[in-house]
Amino acid sequence: MKLLRTLRLDRSDTFVFERAAAPGEWACPGSFMFWDRDPAGLDGKARAAFRSGFLGLPSLGWSTLVEVAEATAADIDIATDVLARHLVEQHGAPDLPTARAAAREEIEASASLADHPLGTVIALQRAVEPDGAVRELFRTIKTTLEPGANTFSQGCIQPIGIAEDDTAEPRIEEVDFVGLMKERP
Repeated sequence: MKLLRTLRLDRSDTFVFERAAAPGEWACPGSFMFWDRDPAGLDGKARAAFRSGFLGLPSLGWSTLVEVAEATAADIDIATDVLARHLVEQHGAPDLPTARAAAREEIEASASLADHPLGTVIALQRAVEPDGAVRELFRTIKTTLEPGANTFSQGCIQPIGIAEDDTAEPRIEEVDFVGLMKERP
């Protein structure tokens, strides 16, 4: 089975988010972390986490990017248990069995997002629609590096498929992350 694993190309997540996920943690979208908050009232680092963060497990920190990775049944069980305990302790789940069922659904949703070749990098954009619904858009970044070898020092120049809406064909853009960093004054 494949799951999402946090990825850190540079140190920016440590500045952008209140708590950055460690590289290589199992991850899920983590939208439930904002259920009891008004997204319009978020600012600073909390707003950044809402807009573009994947939730790392077990740190409960945020990551801008995740990578598709191979996961064992034991990895899935551990991620599910970590998330279930968090749902009980921080989100008011009534008991561990109920929380495990909810955590299992979240991990399964994460696994469905990992239906790409190993090593595919995924970014997330969340926004609030005019009707108040939260919309999530996931973008893939295909790399030529070996799975698990995505690091900032190796560079990453890959196409990103961007769908303008649910019915449009993706538009391809080239992004040179290393080049962007070198251009900074």
